[in-house]
Amino acid sequence: MFLAEGPTWSFWGWWGPVFWAQILSWATINSYCVPKLTNIHFQMKIPILLLASSLHYGLVSASPIFEEFLSPRVGTMGAVVSEAQECSYIGRDLLARGGNAVDAMIGTTFCIGVIGMYHSGIGGGGFMLVRDKDGQYEAIDFRESAPAAAYEDMYQGNVNGSIYGGLSVGVPGEVRGFEYAHKKYGSLPWKTILQGAIKVARDGFIVNADMAKFIERTAKGHQNFFIEDPSWAEDFAPNGRLIAEGETMTRKRYASTLQAIADHGANVFYTGSFAESMIKTIQDSNGTMTLDDLKDYEVISREVLHTDYKGYDVYGMSSPAGGAVSLNILNTMNGYSHQDADQNTTLHIYIEAMKFAYGARLKLGDPDFVDGVSELEHEMLNHTTAETIRRKIDPWTTQDIEKYDPDGIYSSDGHGTSHVVTADRDGMAVSLTTTVNLIFGSLLMDNLTGVILNNEMNDFSIPGVPNEFGFAPAEANFVRPNKRPLSSCTPVIVAQKDGSLFAVIGAAGGSRIISATTQVAWRVLTSPSWSIKDAVREPRVHNQLMPNTLLVENKFSLYDVPSLRERGHNITWVDEGLSSVQALVRDADGVFEIAPEPRQKNSGGTTL
Repeated sequence: MFLAEGPTWSFWGWWGPVFWAQILSWATINSYCVPKLTNIHFQMKIPILLLASSLHYGLVSASPIFEEFLSPRVGTMGAVVSEAQECSYIGRDLLARGGNAVDAMIGTTFCIGVIGMYHSGIGGGGFMLVRDKDGQYEAIDFRESAPAAAYEDMYQGNVNGSIYGGLSVGVPGEVRGFEYAHKKYGSLPWKTILQGAIKVARDGFIVNADMAKFIERTAKGHQNFFIEDPSWAEDFAPNGRLIAEGETMTRKRYASTLQAIADHGANVFYTGSFAESMIKTIQDSNGTMTLDDLKDYEVISREVLHTDYKGYDVYGMSSPAGGAVSLNILNTMNGYSHQDADQNTTLHIYIEAMKFAYGARLKLGDPDFVDGVSELEHEMLNHTTAETIRRKIDPWTTQDIEKYDPDGIYSSDGHGTSHVVTADRDGMAVSLTTTVNLIFGSLLMDNLTGVILNNEMNDFSIPGVPNEFGFAPAEANFVRPNKRPLSSCTPVIVAQKDGSLFAVIGAAGGSRIISATTQVAWRVLTSPSWSIKDAVREPRVHNQLMPNTLLVENKFSLYDVPSLRERGHNITWVDEGLSSVQALVRDADGVFEIAPEPRQKNSGGTTL
């Protein structure tokens, strides 16, 4: 902590002249205003540009003493949390300019697409839950859709076609989604919002440990296309060898693409030379997507789901997102008094509620193509259903699989997701998940744009083909032209009973997104003793019903495990990091507390 060691005079005696020289230098070049800087020794108001713009947009890094000084743990003007600290600074910088939570989300997520290209970017899509300053909610679906030429049996005899190459690519929706959100909610100019990400892509960023890990894993499994394919090598092997942790990476083609989007809007991505190049890349790799598929892509405003839990109003996204599953778990748990049960029994009951919720997921799908989805989601969230599930839960033992889901369940196991949460002083908030599906998506990069294309078609079910666990796929999730595949993405926003903003939570991690998001929400909403940081840090459990295995993070308390085994849980220990949560809360005084994911080495957040 800044000034935590040594007497106060040591700072002013040595650092003072340097500090004020820097302040004057930054203030001369830039024109932001930070209303308040707070630390344990003093408070003061000084007109300066946030260091985010001058230090964290490029390769230069602030010294730790200045970075800590300008990165308060709490603030009242706004907050941004993401998997990349430098991207969170971009979001905070936009808030400091007078932008709102939507502006901060867009700027941060465009940056994530630069640095975290292995799981996110404008070649993919996602979901966002927006709360406006008046406390109204909108669920925005910019999920990738199947091309018009797609059909149910297109992967028969070619399952890998849903994973790699042109047939695996869904129509990307991220740029359209951000344009939609900006036009409806944004306050800063579109062009301004993109500048941080453009600078990072053009000037370079340091390859962090998370990115290096996924590059190495992917290279080992696919004959190192990073080096052999010129489209990839330009960014990933500019000197003839694979880029390594700690080195500087640039993505100049991607920067030019973002600049064109900043200058001309989303249409430049969906029509013209960029669209033609991406379609050629897809079709040259056996894909069927056309220019009309890109041109005709539309963002969809979905139904917002709601449940009440322990005096809070919890909001989530309807299908094809996973909000109904998450809120169903909370709905079930709402009927238990945790003060009357020991810790092990409470955890067992929670796991059982999770299994019932994942079982119900079987019949969910794109509501534009599957009849009865909205009615089923409402049924999942009513109090009668919750009471029925509670009667079925045995507090002392697990049950046969058919008790949870007699039809079997299909649940894809994607990894390529990222989550961002933002909020501002007016109570506007965004919880967003973005993805290219599996790591590095389809393994296709368009040479002109530098865009990595998704493999979201793999999230559909293939008739007659069991998943990797040997269970039947879900008919509600079969491929149809223009349909959107079922997703585990679960952005959540929580309000106090008076309507004021309380928490923004979400996760990345494939099928574990739902369980990770819900566990954090469950802990922090159930007991006042849980801080949001503690809830995010706490080891997680996951059981998606098929396979009927309880995944337990290896830092889980050994005291609890024997009790779970005695109740019949089939436990498998896993390393931390299979899911990653980003979260923030706002207290009654309007002060934000952030909780970036400690399981990610580069994850970080910031407040203003």
